[in-house]
Amino acid sequence: MMDRTALLQLLDIEGPVRRLDEAMTHPSFVNEHPGQSDYQRLEFLGDAVLGLCVTELLLSHAPTAKEGQLTRMRASLVNTQALADFAHSIHLAQWVNLGKGASLSGDALQPKVLADVVEALVGAVYLEHGLDGARKLTRRIVDEPMTRRGKIAQRDPKSELQERVQRGGGATPVYHVLSVSGSDHDLRFDVEVRVEDIVLGRGQGRSKKSAEQAAARMALINHRSNEKTS
Repeated sequence: MMDRTALLQLLDIEGPVRRLDEAMTHPSFVNEHPGQSDYQRLEFLGDAVLGLCVTELLLSHAPTAKEGQLTRMRASLVNTQALADFAHSIHLAQWVNLGKGASLSGDALQPKVLADVVEALVGAVYLEHGLDGARKLTRRIVDEPMTRRGKIAQRDPKSELQERVQRGGGATPVYHVLSVSGSDHDLRFDVEVRVEDIVLGRGQGRSKKSAEQAAARMALINHRSNEKTS
């Protein structure tokens, strides 16, 4: 087991985290070492704190996104696979206390276990360093996927969507205007994008072009969310 001080340094966490050992302890270890505490209660707390911190980030980074879009974006950042990917990126498994049986069965590498430990770590940091500390750690956890999402947003969404769909063997996306509302000087277009009979996304804009771009952008977000949860 490596020195957990190195883990705190890796995550840029300043000062001690007194419940760090608990956050890193799998229930199987407690079964073999009575009197210890496992990460489950901290995971419960961390799940809520992480959700709050990611929500704050998204409200700041996506000021025009609607509730449904924000919900899907948040899910893509905090689902089991996304958190497990972060855990793998910092080799978190080497710091986890596991019982012998779990170690032999490879449970430390299971996405659910790694995601639980990440959430427990957020919970432990919150108890020690408050919401500011949890926000800082959350940014570390979601920085890479949010940067990747930002790069997608900077590209032409319609071109990106067409490339992705055709790489997968699908037909060319088709855009349909669902409605046009407002006055002549303040039109609002509502557009959806489909591949054959499947709706990929929907968006709104003050011109047909901007609404199509918004629909393509939403389709890309949905696509990434589906990739993470599949």
